[in-house]
Amino acid sequence: MGRCDNKSLFVLATDRPSRLEPSDALSRLFARKLRKMTQIAQSDRSILITGCASGIGLVAAQQLRARGWRVLATCRKSADCAKLRAEGFESFRLDYTDTASILAAWDEAMALTGGRLDALYNNGAYASPGAVEDLPTDAFRAIFEANFFGWHELTRLAVRQMRAQGPRGAGRIVNCSSVLGFAALKFRGAYQATKFALEGYTDTLRLELGETDIEVILIEPGPINTRIRENAYPPFKRWVRREGSSFEQIYHKVAERLAALEVKSTWELGPDAVAQKLIHALESDRPRARYYVTRPTFIAAYAKRILTTRGMDRLLERNSY
Repeated sequence: MGRCDNKSLFVLATDRPSRLEPSDALSRLFARKLRKMTQIAQSDRSILITGCASGIGLVAAQQLRARGWRVLATCRKSADCAKLRAEGFESFRLDYTDTASILAAWDEAMALTGGRLDALYNNGAYASPGAVEDLPTDAFRAIFEANFFGWHELTRLAVRQMRAQGPRGAGRIVNCSSVLGFAALKFRGAYQATKFALEGYTDTLRLELGETDIEVILIEPGPINTRIRENAYPPFKRWVRREGSSFEQIYHKVAERLAALEVKSTWELGPDAVAQKLIHALESDRPRARYYVTRPTFIAAYAKRILTTRGMDRLLERNSY
């Protein structure tokens, strides 16, 4: 092998085409970033958020408005919308269980923004505690209307609009799931069924929109300090007949816990922890497909990777009301 002196190295280094050919992947990435920068510059970043009466939705609306987003904050009850309007929000009614309400809310959102939406945050949901064997089918129908079917109706409208926002579409759809969307606990079967469904739905939608510039993202909180327990008590009293149930004694504890509004779970965080993940999901150039919130979510996700199904069952059996 001949000696390679400095002159030879110079020749080798310069004996290349004067024009570098970037890879297709890099070209696509650059073009995508350029499109996104242009889209953001041309809009005032509008987002439609559901379930803004309290908790996660309310804090998300407050923090995003502080960051310059135009927030369309919706609630199920008109009275809650009035309170938000008094605080300066653009707020109107959207009830996931009412198709007419969803369509009217969408029309109002489009009228306010001039026919553009940069992001949708599906958030409103409730829990219906009880053992699967004690919950009638109507309880499952009711919770799926609120926690899943209504989300689908609204998401379809958003996807159609976002596809029209540029050659490859533009926008972000963020769905608020839960650690209970991939790790099940006892007496939460109805809620978990909707969240497991949402996880599969969101993964599928992300794949189907993979060739567009529409991002589809999941946020998976663990225990968050919201009114979910307070809101779960009426469905529990409506659907579960405690007397004669195999879980009658446990249900007394469930009722006490749901009625005790000041009970705090271990590792529970405030709604702002979810809002911070939402901000990253909305504003990052490359948002993650999933965002874990709270330590239990990280633990459950790791445990599910390394444990057998029976091992996971033993771990989760320790957690109940």
